[in-house]
Amino acid sequence: MQKSEFLENKRILVVAAHPDDEVLGQGATMHKFIHEKNCLVRAIILGEGITSRSESRDTEKWKNELQLHKKNVAAAKKQIGYEKVILHDLPDNRFDSIPLLDIIKVVEKEIKDFQPEVVFTHFREDLNIDHQLTYKAVLTACRPGTSPVKSIVCFETPSATEWNAGASFLPNLYLEISEKNLRAKQKAMDCYELEKRDYPHPRSSKALRTLAEKRGIEAGLMLAEGFVIVRVIS
Repeated sequence: MQKSEFLENKRILVVAAHPDDEVLGQGATMHKFIHEKNCLVRAIILGEGITSRSESRDTEKWKNELQLHKKNVAAAKKQIGYEKVILHDLPDNRFDSIPLLDIIKVVEKEIKDFQPEVVFTHFREDLNIDHQLTYKAVLTACRPGTSPVKSIVCFETPSATEWNAGASFLPNLYLEISEKNLRAKQKAMDCYELEKRDYPHPRSSKALRTLAEKRGIEAGLMLAEGFVIVRVIS
């Protein structure tokens, strides 16, 4: 197990592709770091998270759902304790329809504004194309010598990471969480009326507990979240 001192007392930025991604992979850890480890944590959500449910992007058709998503984001934010959650409007599951540079510029601006020392983002091998491109944008925006970011950590996203056949998420960082932290994560996910699912779906409340228990077992802990360290500069 890697000690977490390099993450404590830090400004942390979570860069997520869609609403609920800021909860699914690392919500319990962020709750712990905010309330117990003196961290200031902000999240940015790059995509609107809805319109891919149509054959073509039509924000007017999904106007009500997009508004509901925004309310759900605000409710989930309160459960985790994020200092701020900033929403952008990139096309859902169509990040590959815009230049990667445009995504990088969004991330660079948020890093410049917040000056984080640590960034958490998606795993590079997730099935979801938006997750893959978010990872690429983060890696470019955080290149050494041009960014204040010292550490980059990838989280898993249930219903995306494990569904990419042949690409294994093998944590090299396990962070212990408490029952209180896990419950905050479950409550935050319950805020997402359009995204939560019934068990045994990976985004169900029970499945989130099962995953926390599994990651805990792997590390000799009761409950944990698993991560992949991309870079640590000390």
